Parts: sequence; structure tokens; C-alpha cells
Amino acid sequence: MSVFTYLQVALAARLAELRSDGERGDSPVPTAVIIFGLVAAAITVTALVATRAEGWMNAIPTAP
Repeated sequence: MSVFTYLQVALAARLAELRSDGERGDSPVPTAVIIFGLVAAAITVTALVATRAEGWMNAIPTAP
């Protein structure tokens, strides 16, 4: 048997095995959407806290 025929048969067997397994995990798209949402929330919270902290520091009276 030639090497190419062996590789073709091995690849076909592996693909058939992967197709028969129904539970292959979750798609990366929902994970990416969740990560994007968490990053957006973190940026929003950071901007809000920075704005409030700056306003609070500006409200402190200065020494004469």
C-alpha cells in the first residue's frame, strides 16, 4: 500500500469518527460575544468611576 493511499484512508477514518461524535463542544462565537460584552461593561464602569473620581477630586477646596 502506498503512503498516499494510507494517508487517505487514515484521514477518511478520522473524519468519519469526528462526524459520528455529536458532542464536540461549543462554537467559539458565543464565547467571543460574551467576552466582547464583558470588555464593553468593564470600559463603561472604568470610565464612570474615573469621571466620578475626577469630579470628587475637583470638589476638594485648595489651600489659600
